[in-house]
Amino acid sequence: MRHKKAAPNRSFRVSDQIQRDLSELVRTLKDPRIGLLTINSVDITPDYAHAQVYFSLLVGDAAECEAALNEAAGFLRNGLFKRLQIHTVPTLHFHFDRTTERAAEINTLIRQANSMRALDSDDKPI
Repeated sequence: MRHKKAAPNRSFRVSDQIQRDLSELVRTLKDPRIGLLTINSVDITPDYAHAQVYFSLLVGDAAECEAALNEAAGFLRNGLFKRLQIHTVPTLHFHFDRTTERAAEINTLIRQANSMRALDSDDKPI
């Protein structure tokens, strides 16, 4: 018996739905180590067994928040069971996403380079 192939965009749709539902479920957590955070992306393995959840943090310590979220992963997974209409809800693994920090650092470096170039061009006669 042949198995049906999954729809090509199904994993993307499932990861997007998990991202939306986790954003709502995280707000219900009462752990003081979890600050203001944003779920940036969710990567799911092809068999839906594991999901890597990447988040950024506005307020709080990233390491403590990551530890708290990984401790609450079972509770959050249970909440996903109730919301999602899929056979297998993945095990959640939370990771702090440093993309926003790196972007801010790069913007600062670009501004510094542009200001240095503007100073150099002011000193030289045309």
